[in-house]
Parts: sequence; structure tokens; C-alpha cells
Amino acid sequence: MDYHWNWGIFLEQVKAGEETYLHWLVTGLGWTLAVSLAAWLLALLLGITVGTLRTVPHKGLAVLGATWVELFRNIPLLVQMFLWFFVVPELLPPDWGLWVKQDMLAKEFVTAALCLGLFTSARVAEQVRAGVGSLARGQRDAALALGLTLPQAYRHVILPQALRIVIPPLTSEFMNVFKNSSIAFAIGVMELTFQARQMQEDSEQGIETYLAVTLLYFICAFAANRGMAWIEARSRVPGLIAKPG
Repeated sequence: MDYHWNWGIFLEQVKAGEETYLHWLVTGLGWTLAVSLAAWLLALLLGITVGTLRTVPHKGLAVLGATWVELFRNIPLLVQMFLWFFVVPELLPPDWGLWVKQDMLAKEFVTAALCLGLFTSARVAEQVRAGVGSLARGQRDAALALGLTLPQAYRHVILPQALRIVIPPLTSEFMNVFKNSSIAFAIGVMELTFQARQMQEDSEQGIETYLAVTLLYFICAFAANRGMAWIEARSRVPGLIAKPG
């Protein structure tokens, strides 16, 4: 049976409402951006902290950082999403669990952003650890010899250099956040993948639907790539990082 192409489907009204299919996709894009950016902010804050802990000369903190990384990195993201949404509320005190399940605003969004942020933070932490490890050990020793405390040495000497070095791998992680956000459809977040499935079932124009969604995901990831490239160019220290090309 021949497929009937219909590129005008995006401007048509949905079968059970007044909005158009394009409105569904725009709404899905908005939720995708919201989940991805919130998760990325959380991943950066936690990833830098945990990655730093993995490099300090304190065995207990280093083990804590390593445990964090191994916990969130070795469990599939979809499984983690289900655990946070269905299991964690049941483990909370009864009043808290009831609030999460019934009264918490934007429960699906909060869960998706939290889960994706924690998952990505483990990957960011490894990038930060590698960046710190690439610096000469003498830099930390020199900072301490000048009278800086260890936290001051990390803040003023080590991390400013390490974070510049790891911008390229962090770019890949930032792009992955947008792609991994598609998992959020499994708990009911009305992001792009959720809206694509809904639109495909309602309009029966699956090819046009998924081509449009593919393009939107590409635009999000490409914009993240270009944004991080701009940050890398602006933050490059002459002589520290070789200029690409």
C-alpha cells in the first residue's frame, strides 16, 4: 500500500481539539528544552563538585566521589527514571510520599530533570576528574606553598584551568542531555518524543512526524554544540590549549 505524503499535516487541527499538530510539536519542544537545560545546570553543579572530590588527597571524599560516579553511571537511564518516579516516593515517609504523588507541582518535569541531571553529573564528574588529572601536580603544590588553602588552590588555580581543558568533552555531554531527554516520555512528560508518538497515532502521518522531530532534536544539539564552541573560543588561555586546526 502506497504511503500518502502530507506535509501540510502540521497546520491541520488535531482530531479531538482546536490546536494544530504544529502546536503539539512546539509544546513538546518547550518541555524538551526545559527538562534538558534544568538537568544540565544540575549536572554541572554536581559534576564539578563530585569530580573535584575524586581528585582531593582525602581518601574518604575520593571514595564518596567514586561511589557517586559508579552508582549513576552503571544503571540505565530508563531504569533510573522509573526508580525515581515510581519507587522513591514509596520509600519516603508517608506524608512526604503522599505529597510527591498527589500534590507536588509538575511532578513529571521535576522527576525527569532530577533524574537526567544526576545521571549526567556522573559523566561530567569523570570529565572534570580527567581535566584536573591532566594538570601538572606541581601547580597544586606551588599554590599551597604560596599560602593558599586546598579549597583556594582548587578555586583559583586548578579548576579554572581544568574546566577550560574539558570544554570539548563537556560539549558532547551537553548535546547528549537533549537527546537523552527523550526518555522522559516514559513517565508522561509531554516533550518531543511524547508529542511525536501522540501525533503519529492521531494523524497517521508517521514519516512526516518523525522527520520533523528529528530535525528539532538536531537543531537543539547543534545549537548546544555551537554555544559550547563559542564559550571554548572565548575562554581559551593562549599556550594552555592548542587552537583547533
